[in-house]
Amino acid sequence: MKLSPDPAALDAADPLARFREAFALPTGLIYLAGNSLGPLPLASAERVSRMVATEWGESLVRGWNTHDWFGAPARVGGKIAGLIGADPDEVLVADSTSANLYKLAVAALQARPDRKVVLSAPGDFPTDLYMLEGAIRTLGDGRRLELAEGEALEAAITNDVALLVLCQTHYRSGAVRDMAALTARAQAAGALVLWDLSHSTGVLAVDLNGCNADLAVGCGYKYLNGGPGAPGFLFVARRHQGALVSPLSGWFGHARPFAFEDGYDPAAGVARFACGTPPMLSLAALEGGVDLALEAGAGAVAAKARALGALFIDRVGDALTLECPADGARRGGHVAFHHPDAYAIVQCLISKGVIGDYREPGTMRFGLSPLPLSFSDVARAADLLVEVVRTRAYDDPSFRQRSKVT
Repeated sequence: MKLSPDPAALDAADPLARFREAFALPTGLIYLAGNSLGPLPLASAERVSRMVATEWGESLVRGWNTHDWFGAPARVGGKIAGLIGADPDEVLVADSTSANLYKLAVAALQARPDRKVVLSAPGDFPTDLYMLEGAIRTLGDGRRLELAEGEALEAAITNDVALLVLCQTHYRSGAVRDMAALTARAQAAGALVLWDLSHSTGVLAVDLNGCNADLAVGCGYKYLNGGPGAPGFLFVARRHQGALVSPLSGWFGHARPFAFEDGYDPAAGVARFACGTPPMLSLAALEGGVDLALEAGAGAVAAKARALGALFIDRVGDALTLECPADGARRGGHVAFHHPDAYAIVQCLISKGVIGDYREPGTMRFGLSPLPLSFSDVARAADLLVEVVRTRAYDDPSFRQRSKVT
């Protein structure tokens, strides 16, 4: 009989164990929803408090210069670059992930005017597809969105494709796509590629420049622990920065924003993809989470994520149908299981102090954030999940009542 690894021994050998104390989490709660909203870093709470009391409260409007609020989007973007295999001048924190995807998609399509197809995959994160539909409506001129997966996706990368848009890590299944291979395939056909890193950044060792990536977006509130509604980020490879222009030509993306000129002149570099005034309180919270991720190191974080996932999958065994890849090299930071009563099971677990989440149809997701979680946490959660399923503890009407947020 195969024996599961000893969680206590894994914790004792964990080089990232000290980061657990860097987060504010209720005692006794096992939080497995960091793939949806990361927990609060204590440093972020302190940063935001300091900004409110001192930078905003005392400096007032002078804070833009005194505390370099103007430089925050580039500064924090430069830090995120160290987590995704980019150079600091290729990443900018701005707006939301969806808005950034729209900006980059339209810019890319305008750079390929003779190509009419935007290619993506069915079942990728819905808002990405919605934003692509909006970009196509805006531009018109016969452009269309096509969806394909697997071998059909590769076959669909033809000379009519202007832009390939994919999530590196699937939001439901946790499956990780081969960024290097798909990027090379699309570029060989003359297309640009836009990657959504929302479920990758802060939990995988992403290497955009190593894959010769063109464009990417990501969010700040999942594994970067930037807080609800944290701003997103965008990546534009340096070789494209002079040719691509944002369709949202806001004043922070102007070459001389305080000249207050009537006409728009895009700033040099990635700064041209800024739009409105940066949300400084949210940026302060995000920077605290990003600094923790940098201190831990992307490689160490990714290794622990794989180990946490392997432990969880091993302890659940055959009690549930696995929806995510069993191979850690092909799996992101969360594990996923299918069950016809998945929603009720998740609600039952929440009532017992284990917070995961549910996605239609019938998927339970458990985010294994490497910094705030221990191996013992994950083992206890997996064991409780098995107990709930085998005893049918979820078979209660109160656990089947759907809420707006799951």
